Amino acid sequence: MATAIAVRVTEIRLDQYAGRLVADWEASSADLRTVLAAMGASERPPCSGDEIAYFRALIFESDYLKDAGRMRDGKIQCSAALGATARGSRQARPNFVQQDGTNIYTNLPQYRDSDLTVLTLQLGEFFVAFTPYPRMHLEPPPIRYAETAIDAPTQKQGRLLGDPPPVGLPILTAEGINRVGDSLYATQCSIRFFSCTTAYVSLPEVLAANRTKFDGCILLCALVGAFVGLVLSLLYRRNKSLEQQLRRAIRKSKLRIVYQPLINLTSGRIVGAEALARWTDEDGHEVRPDVFVKIAEERGFVGEITEFVVRQALRDFGETLRSHPDFRLSINVAAADLGDPAFVPMLEESLKRSRVAAPSLAIEITEGSTARHEVAMDTICRLRNAGHSVHIDDFGTGYSSLAYLHELSVDAIKIDKSFTQAIGTGSVIGAILPQILSIAEALNLEVIAEGIETEEQADYFANVQVPILAQGWLYGRPVPVSQFNRLLAEDGQTARDPALVA
Repeated sequence: MATAIAVRVTEIRLDQYAGRLVADWEASSADLRTVLAAMGASERPPCSGDEIAYFRALIFESDYLKDAGRMRDGKIQCSAALGATARGSRQARPNFVQQDGTNIYTNLPQYRDSDLTVLTLQLGEFFVAFTPYPRMHLEPPPIRYAETAIDAPTQKQGRLLGDPPPVGLPILTAEGINRVGDSLYATQCSIRFFSCTTAYVSLPEVLAANRTKFDGCILLCALVGAFVGLVLSLLYRRNKSLEQQLRRAIRKSKLRIVYQPLINLTSGRIVGAEALARWTDEDGHEVRPDVFVKIAEERGFVGEITEFVVRQALRDFGETLRSHPDFRLSINVAAADLGDPAFVPMLEESLKRSRVAAPSLAIEITEGSTARHEVAMDTICRLRNAGHSVHIDDFGTGYSSLAYLHELSVDAIKIDKSFTQAIGTGSVIGAILPQILSIAEALNLEVIAEGIETEEQADYFANVQVPILAQGWLYGRPVPVSQFNRLLAEDGQTARDPALVA
């Protein structure tokens, strides 16, 4: 009994350790790509004293950066730590190349550390050397870890860092808990950065280290074994937690996209659609979007959901958007997307592949996304320059952006459904609605009213001076693309038949 409990406790501990390392890896990788993008945007003369001072400032502000500088053809040109004297450095070849073109080096002699592996990431002519994991997050032996990565050009997998485990790569890339011989392995993978982390341990070492503890608790284990077994069984299913299930669902394209119609209140016609992600977990339960999107935001992989929705929606609506340029498809993006340097290029690539013009794709950002004002303004400017219209979703739920709404240069506001549902109720919330409409009119913004469920709500918006687009269950619930296409066909038939319009 004691041995069985020891095994289960070890499985849980390994799984938690692997999850913690994956989170550290994703967080540091995302931050480093932001640093590399900032370095690339600098206009300082290459390897000048001014640029090297800038690199040193970056190092000073980071807990895990060891060096930053310029690299060309595998040779360091200059860096914060090495100064401008690094031109004679030995040429190195990257161990891995990521899909975004980032080179990863594990063998640069300048950054060898006796305690930890120091990795080097290069994007363009700029590089950063860093330690991926804080020392306090690493478990002491007998628990060990190994990081594996995928080389994009060859699609080959290899060990990136950590201890060389006594098993082959299939175990190191198989998510979940595995037992091979006398060793336990817990593997979790990062979707965004194409790597997997495995925590592993030799069971005889664990049992030997805790033998006295186990011998003394056999009686207690017998008394509470059933209860402990139940609790640990639940904990053991962590690899089926929402986060891990969501990661697998994204990687295996298990998310669903549904589309809700957007109506022109003047004509009553469908003029667009909003793409909405839906997900059913591995136990068959529908998980609310606000729940799984929040999980992805907190764990740093919400960009993968955004990318999936963009590409799937363009596949579903590509033909419609090409043949009807006035039809508009709306995509929701997260606050993290606005600060992600890969976000706008991803949109451009997806549109090019789908042969869809940028004006056909509207970008919806939440009001909370504008909290990082400068980042939001810069990304909104880039999106609008590319031809996208930009909408603020759930407008009115966060008044902090009202003061600088005119500075954001958005095209439309989408009134939160809480205001729509207050119509006719005498609620003080409803009294704010005319003020929001007045702001929109003064700033020449398009208005989208969401959450319309009754004729009374529809009539209210139909009678205001500002042109309104409407969305809500009164006009249609979110549906799969096949059902949406039938709605479009019926809508087109109504427009062609004068008897149906009268």
